[in-house]
Amino acid sequence: MQKWTLEDDVNDYVKQIFNKLGLKKQIDYNVESSMSEYLKDSLKGSAKTASKSNFGKPDFSIEKYQIPVIIENKLHTKKLINQNKDNIKFDDTSISNFAVNGSLYYARNMIASAKYSEVIAIGIAGDDIKTTEISVYFVYGTGENAFKFMSKYDNLNFLENNSTFSEFLNDAKLTDDDKHQILITSQEKLQIYAKKLNKLMHNHNITAPQRVLYVSGMLLAMQDIKDKNEIVGYGLTSDDLKGLMLENERDGVKIVGRIKEFLKNRSIPQDKLNLMVASFSEISKDPQRDKPTKNNTEVAKFLQKDASINKQIFTFIFENIYKQIDGFGGHIDIMGEMYSEFLKYALGDGKELGIVLTPPYVTKMMAQILDIDKDSKVMDLATGSAGFLISAMELMCENANQIYAKNSTQANQAIEIIKKKNLLGVELNAEMYTLAATNMILRGDGSANIQKANTFETPPELYESFNANRILLNPPFSFEENGMPFIKFGLSKMQNHGLGAIIIQDSAGSGKATKSNKEILKRHTLIASIKMPTDLFLPMAGVQTSIYIFKAGVAHDFEKPVKFIDFRNDGYKRTQRSLQEIDNPTQRYADIVKIYKAGKSAKVSDELWNLDEIYIEDFITDSGNDWNFDQHKKIDAMPTLSDFKKSVSDYLAWEVLQILQKDGL
Repeated sequence: MQKWTLEDDVNDYVKQIFNKLGLKKQIDYNVESSMSEYLKDSLKGSAKTASKSNFGKPDFSIEKYQIPVIIENKLHTKKLINQNKDNIKFDDTSISNFAVNGSLYYARNMIASAKYSEVIAIGIAGDDIKTTEISVYFVYGTGENAFKFMSKYDNLNFLENNSTFSEFLNDAKLTDDDKHQILITSQEKLQIYAKKLNKLMHNHNITAPQRVLYVSGMLLAMQDIKDKNEIVGYGLTSDDLKGLMLENERDGVKIVGRIKEFLKNRSIPQDKLNLMVASFSEISKDPQRDKPTKNNTEVAKFLQKDASINKQIFTFIFENIYKQIDGFGGHIDIMGEMYSEFLKYALGDGKELGIVLTPPYVTKMMAQILDIDKDSKVMDLATGSAGFLISAMELMCENANQIYAKNSTQANQAIEIIKKKNLLGVELNAEMYTLAATNMILRGDGSANIQKANTFETPPELYESFNANRILLNPPFSFEENGMPFIKFGLSKMQNHGLGAIIIQDSAGSGKATKSNKEILKRHTLIASIKMPTDLFLPMAGVQTSIYIFKAGVAHDFEKPVKFIDFRNDGYKRTQRSLQEIDNPTQRYADIVKIYKAGKSAKVSDELWNLDEIYIEDFITDSGNDWNFDQHKKIDAMPTLSDFKKSVSDYLAWEVLQILQKDGL
């Protein structure tokens, strides 16, 4: 068999495949620059040149299906992919010289343009027909790992028609296990980067509150800005920071100026903008941080010469974090989970700010328990970093896409309303307010409906006009009655029959908050109590917590039982260093929602659950101090036949031992 000598030979081979599949050139597929203007526009800045000033040109593109397909070819099988043991490489050399690396690079740029949310990337390489290899990837985000390798697709037959392509997309759809693995992998990476970044900033005497502002502010400065004519102004990069000491040219001043421009561009109200800019101004206050100094080892590989402290930190965030979480239109919005997980570690031990962030898999579960959908009006009156609102928004947007079809006009309109009008957060701490508002802005919420205020002193009109039907809370544990007044207040500001969930130290349900609890029961219903793992908040804190579920505006009926669920075994083991999966945590968190809804009739695995042991329905009193699982778990003191047999066996064993000892044996 004749060996190929040119890359055109590979291209001709692909055209032959297309011809067999009935695909016609410039009707069903295009070559290089004959692609549509829309696709070209999405590839601007992705040319494989040093300047990257032109648009990229994949060898082939297909635009006839639900999502685009781009194909990159290379001569020689060894040019299929360049990777190390952990990742596919995306340095300029790998992108230019390897088929898979190039196609994934193009796909990620297409998604970063916001013109597409998903892309199929295909790499093809070979020396002849027999040695040719085809690798297919489903790309759902801009991060360096935001793709799924479709291992069973080693040919192009799925491109034949709408039916074959739809079947491929069904296979490509991320499963719950896929999503969970993405989350866990992201958490592991961000833990490593966050610890390194903490050390970098600590070495430069940047305090914990400042570190949070550095991260969130610099991420804003990196965002692209569109003017009124839809012309894009690209976000700051490390190259824009020159280490100059002219007052208006200092690196910190440039960063803060860019943050301000971004916030103004997003039509942030002036009072809110002023408050956020005042917080972010920490970045530019100290001119010493703008003087070039010896590069830290963590960033030296990215910088050609000594750089300012601000540039070093900016570079670390850009290279290790921004490139992973930039891109908000992917198949799954994992940025909230990744970003929250990173921030948990960026806060140091959390004690400097008095903050304990709820893990994202818990905020998601609580939102699912409340049946949050596209029409929900969700508020959090102790917002923190906005983790609950992020989870709620993800479920709401997912519901809109399911009902109206993803990326349809109706779905996009519904999502815009969700982000701008259906989420409300109130946060007193100035740094956390800025962080929460930033978090929501980065998720496309132009209004960033987070209020800097004291929850209990906010004008009533705010709550009346919002008219919430759902509330999610993790109040500050140091507040009076462990924070129970937050849920009492929140329930009073909701629609009747609205639902609320609070995660709180469970001493609040057994005597520490009886005043608030009694008042709650006079006006609202306690539906359920879920006991959570003691190590849930490690490494921040080790406390026993429970989740209490309420129905607003309906006085508690003491003739109806409350659901008590023991969820202390959630499948995870937590240490100061890591989160370990030991007993099917993904399935357990999905199951607990089913158990809450169906009780002992829930369709869950008998191997994972003994429902008789972990689920109880029992009555509470009006005392307000009997809200926890262990107070309702009945211990059966009646001996069973097996107990009797064991006692007899133990006694006989003891008798034999006495005889042997007496005989000196």
